[in-house]
Amino acid sequence: MKVLLAGATGYLGGYILEELLQKGYPVTVLLRNKSKLKTVDPVSIIEAAITDPAAIRDCCRNIDVVISTVGITRQKDHLTYMDVDYQANLNLLREAQRSGVKKFIYVSVLHGQELRGLKICAAKERFVEELKRSGLDFCVIRPTGFFSDMSAFLDMARKGRVYLFGDGATKINPIHGADLAVVCVAAIAGNESEIAAGGPQVFTQNEIAATAFAALDKKTAVTHLPSWIKNFLLAILRTFTSSKTYGPVEFALTVITSNMVAPSYGQHTLSAYFSGQLP
Repeated sequence: MKVLLAGATGYLGGYILEELLQKGYPVTVLLRNKSKLKTVDPVSIIEAAITDPAAIRDCCRNIDVVISTVGITRQKDHLTYMDVDYQANLNLLREAQRSGVKKFIYVSVLHGQELRGLKICAAKERFVEELKRSGLDFCVIRPTGFFSDMSAFLDMARKGRVYLFGDGATKINPIHGADLAVVCVAAIAGNESEIAAGGPQVFTQNEIAATAFAALDKKTAVTHLPSWIKNFLLAILRTFTSSKTYGPVEFALTVITSNMVAPSYGQHTLSAYFSGQLP
């Protein structure tokens, strides 16, 4: 099975590439800048902007499976979520259809359908709809959130205090990129059309804060802020800033104050990540 991986230079894409190579899959990577690719051999490289349909023409020739992690968490230059999370992936999907690709695996977000009021989720879920109508075999991977997303807790803990909106009781089981990569690659041979995936441990926001302080060997200090402050901040940002500014904040604050629990996968622990034992 020949695999085309789009987004190989991103956080998750790098782990997926490692997992594909470990499993012995012939891999072609599609990326804008090959100098950012950590692993070069034995990978075939197509250097092109996925946002340009003409540039990626025939990229799926002789490819059996496409895996895409393409998306932006912080908008760059003139590009929007719709330009990348939706349209760029759609460009790739059209090439996959034209070349007779057997399966398309796409990484979205847990509860993406219910979070379509967020700019990033609206773009991702619009693409998911296109994928479902494509006629290709497909699998949508829906992670809860990455360990790296929890770094905000560690950053606050280093400064001596973690600030949480609400009572800190909402739950999440974040997952390490290496563990999610195993899920993504296993989906090549799997039959599921959607896979919700979280890490091995479920935490409340309060427990994540306590884990961060413990990793730093510091006394836990948490301040709970009223939820209306979050809503007020988002309203101000939506009114007076562009989506480039408020989009990432809107997503982060919404997810961090929502229950994001999915079936558990993997072995990596958040405490090991906070302690610097994991990349």
